[in-house]
Amino acid sequence: MTSHSRTLDPIVVTGATGSVGRAVVAGLIQAGRPVRAVSRRPDRADLPPEAQVVAGDLAEPATLEPALAGAAQLVLIALPDTVTEVVEQARGAGVEHIVVVSSGAVTAGFDTTYNLLVEQVVTASGLDWTIVRPGEFATNALLMWGPSIRSHRRVVEPFPDQPGSPIHEADIADVILADLLHPQRRGRIDTIVGPDRLTKREQVAAIEAAIGEDIELAEVTAEEARTFYRAQGGFAAYNADFLFGFESYDGVAGAIDEPRDDLTDSYLTLAEVTGSPARSFAQWAIDHASDFSTR
Repeated sequence: MTSHSRTLDPIVVTGATGSVGRAVVAGLIQAGRPVRAVSRRPDRADLPPEAQVVAGDLAEPATLEPALAGAAQLVLIALPDTVTEVVEQARGAGVEHIVVVSSGAVTAGFDTTYNLLVEQVVTASGLDWTIVRPGEFATNALLMWGPSIRSHRRVVEPFPDQPGSPIHEADIADVILADLLHPQRRGRIDTIVGPDRLTKREQVAAIEAAIGEDIELAEVTAEEARTFYRAQGGFAAYNADFLFGFESYDGVAGAIDEPRDDLTDSYLTLAEVTGSPARSFAQWAIDHASDFSTR
């Protein structure tokens, strides 16, 4: 294991313009830590002036050299195609600790070809590491339902009574921050979820309460939902086959990921990981009310 003495060297955050990355950058600034935020388009990053925004792309590891130079720690989002080169670059630049933002699908056994591969490269690197495996992001509700709520106050859903524990992006960021700022947390793997077990129907009700308007919940078949969300485009189109049961998480057509019953104790809330109160889905809906309300 490596030395932890370089406490004020920069921390590099990849995925810095995403919902979790922005919260990590803000938290590091609040903690008085120097931050390098990696963005493919620094001119559009819109990050706090205290952050040093550096051009870079995980898909092109050579572009990360300026960001990694002299850095002590790296927050790494998953990109298996280039992770070996990125980790080698980080090691060569003197990075001593990598926090991997992975997926709860690894814990569940669904993800064997994407986030798991990134974890394996990092844990075998000889560098210090910590792994954060978030479950379902609450922001998925915005990416899936946001367009139709904004335009028609409507949600299309084939499985309205399917339960989940969506997690606020700020809870994910708080775990990452704890891993960065407290060396004793190195070597941990935490699978984190939100504090509420809610059906899709209950999640829609929470959004209704947050925006103060009724939302129609249109119950449709899985095939109809797939067609609808493919036409919507973006995140919804990319994930429709998996979310509605037409392929496995790893992209195997016709395969269905069966949930395991022996993992209850593996899923932790922010309170269980750090001692800080976890944010409810209702709070998340309030925080994002304007994102759903704008027509």
